[in-house]
Amino acid sequence: MTKLLIKLFIKNGDDLANPDVRVRYGNMSGAVGIFLNLCLFAAKLIAGVFSSSVSVVADAFNNLSDAGSSVVTFLGFKLASRPADKEHPFGHGRYEYVAGLGISVVILLVGIELIKSSIEKILNPEEAVQISFVSACILIASVIIKLWMFFFNRYISKKINSSALKATSLDSLTDCAATTIVLAGLAVSHLTGIRIDGWLGLAVALFIIFTGISTFRDSLSPLLGRSPDAEFVDSIKETVLEDEMIVGIHDLIVHDYGPGRVIISLHAEVPCDQDILKAHDAIDLVEKTLERKYNCLATIHMDPIASNDNYTNGLKMEIMEKITEIDETLSIHDFRVVKGDTHTNVLFDLVVPYKFRLDNNQTKELVKEKIREIDPKLIPVMHIEKNFY
Repeated sequence: MTKLLIKLFIKNGDDLANPDVRVRYGNMSGAVGIFLNLCLFAAKLIAGVFSSSVSVVADAFNNLSDAGSSVVTFLGFKLASRPADKEHPFGHGRYEYVAGLGISVVILLVGIELIKSSIEKILNPEEAVQISFVSACILIASVIIKLWMFFFNRYISKKINSSALKATSLDSLTDCAATTIVLAGLAVSHLTGIRIDGWLGLAVALFIIFTGISTFRDSLSPLLGRSPDAEFVDSIKETVLEDEMIVGIHDLIVHDYGPGRVIISLHAEVPCDQDILKAHDAIDLVEKTLERKYNCLATIHMDPIASNDNYTNGLKMEIMEKITEIDETLSIHDFRVVKGDTHTNVLFDLVVPYKFRLDNNQTKELVKEKIREIDPKLIPVMHIEKNFY
């Protein structure tokens, strides 16, 4: 069914580098979500009213909130597709993440309201709910539809790499679990006469709250500036190092301005004895390769290093071995040596992990002690930094 819908409504569906194709995927997902969730809301509301079940009504309004979320998703993709302008030179791609935040807020508000009504039902219980055959069929059909919506949105989210649609797919899976709980609870109530409807409504509301918090966190993370995927980082490194002129990279930063709107910046190490024009030409070619391969903007800073100096290379290896005695996660780059009559300066950047057990001053002192063990005349001049991935 999913592939049939894509074939009917998405022209050139495999041309994912085209922003218009991405928008059409988002629009289709939003339209399908709006239609199905409104149908489920109407059916469950009727079933809940006729059976006097607060848990079924709660589940119905959960579907209404999902329909509202689909509207927000639809608008989010539409706004995100707007071209760059003077005020927003990097485009409007982050509207998709903002849409995710809007969906989260709606979900949380619905969950809070349903908690209130469920607690009132627990404190003032009514007669045990009698579920009809029609109501049971509606709930079973709802589980099947929501399960299909989970696979539908998950497939599209993977195809276009959308965090918003990934959150929508997880929301559908949570709805499956919530409706299954309601259905099982109503069956127990019908067979035993135990009044658990309020507790079931509370369980559904907690599911909704949990989903709201999860989607809020997933949508907020890229807005704050999360680290890129490890596979993406490895792919960038592999692409850059394919050029024989480049012997190493560091300070890689991936700037995320929304799906399909990425800026890559990094430092590329080249031998200092190479012709500067040839090195510059190699850097330009790698930038163009990155832009073509990842549909991004790429900026590379060229760092000349003494890659053919045996003394420098040997000293670097010795210092790296000493530093890893402190912690295996430590690393160095931009290594240079300035020799003098009385001492030798060794200059480098020291990369430490986040939440390292030592503060910067303690780390520097410990590194200096380790380097003095190699040669007391070595004077380390280091800059401490952290990886951006």
